[in-house]
Amino acid sequence: MEYTFEQKYRLIKQKVLEAYSKNPVEIAREIMKNDFVSIHGPEHHFLDGAAFIMAYRNAGGGIDPAICLEELAKRTIKMPGAMCGHWGVCGSVASVGAALSVIHGTGPLSTDKYYADNMKYTSAVISKMADIGGARCCKRNAFLSLSYGVQFVKDRYGIEMECDNIVCDFYPKNAQCLKNRCPFHP
Repeated sequence: MEYTFEQKYRLIKQKVLEAYSKNPVEIAREIMKNDFVSIHGPEHHFLDGAAFIMAYRNAGGGIDPAICLEELAKRTIKMPGAMCGHWGVCGSVASVGAALSVIHGTGPLSTDKYYADNMKYTSAVISKMADIGGARCCKRNAFLSLSYGVQFVKDRYGIEMECDNIVCDFYPKNAQCLKNRCPFHP
């Protein structure tokens, strides 16, 4: 079945709000298995941050996930596909960065520590992605963005999310899989 972008966002939001896990990778992986999520595609720009928001809330982060997801959707719907190759910025990292920004109410005029923190998070993940190199893989980059995010909020804010050993099971569907160059390849 073909889905519009808006339908994909609505279905992702619905599934995210049903999640009880404190593990954003687990939440994202379960949703990635649905037919409305492509192996690669800009729906990850919402999905990854949405999974992060819900896991953050489930781990005790004092936020209203429905309000946060609505704001995240407004921000991420503007991000085009292929940002990694065309802009040099991965949409997954931008998504989790946007989620952190939504969680902390950060905006372009913010002068608090969260503005700098969000930049530190995204630059650390982008650096790791650059070390691995391309071709693009929305699953690999989601796993990187989310696992770094888990460690980041633990170190910075004391929020104990979960993230266990990640092994990719999507690689057979990815014609450009990096195989042994990917930290999540079995």
